[in-house]
Amino acid sequence: MKIEHIKKNNSGKYTIKFDNSEKLVTYDDVILKNKLLYNREIDNNILKNLYEDTYYYDIYNKIIKMISTRLRSIHEIKNYLNKNNLNEKEQQEIINKLLEVGLLNDFVFAKAYASDKLYLSNYGPNKIYSDLKEHQIDDDIINQVISALSEDDIREKLVKLINKKIKNNHKYSNYILKQKVINELSFSGFSKDMIIDIFDSLEVKDNSNLEREYDKLYIKYSKKFKDYELFKKIKEKLYQKGFDINEINSFMNEKNND
Repeated sequence: MKIEHIKKNNSGKYTIKFDNSEKLVTYDDVILKNKLLYNREIDNNILKNLYEDTYYYDIYNKIIKMISTRLRSIHEIKNYLNKNNLNEKEQQEIINKLLEVGLLNDFVFAKAYASDKLYLSNYGPNKIYSDLKEHQIDDDIINQVISALSEDDIREKLVKLINKKIKNNHKYSNYILKQKVINELSFSGFSKDMIIDIFDSLEVKDNSNLEREYDKLYIKYSKKFKDYELFKKIKEKLYQKGFDINEINSFMNEKNND
């Protein structure tokens, strides 16, 4: 088999046409590596090398496109390479190339990841830390990146999230709401102590919730109970719903005085 024609495409790749009408779209690196010349005889071994080298550069260029959309960790690229039919030597060669030209850098990746997650999502430092561990980022890099996050920005983010949750959860008592906020935001990676500190500083009032629940319980149980037994039952149910006992007593004393 002979090479009949080599033509550069608009994409930057090259189309090699053989005298048996077979075509191969490949890269200039493949052409240079295999020293292809016009009218050169191609045996099966050389043809096999051409296809293998083309596949190698296909994978390499796909990775370049992946990195161009967003930064990737070394671990991500290794996982991608493991899913493709490249041997260990070829995989390490690609990793080394990307490291050499600066397209792979776990510190740069971790710093960008932490910043994006803090400012563009609801992730807290602990969640960011956990995610970076999953990317198999070195502990020293993770600690350096996490410690560089602004505590003021973390607190400001947390204040906004807590206020939003308070606004969207009117049906809960103060106690239940607080536990709900602590659980959800701790799961999102924020410090439990900071969550509690901010929540308590907001002085969330739930008298309106208490009154609403009281009225519903009064309607429900006034058909079965009267006077002391009725108020005892309502108080018991309000406490079970998570309302503070002191607030319940204060509110019900006001009700009795009315």
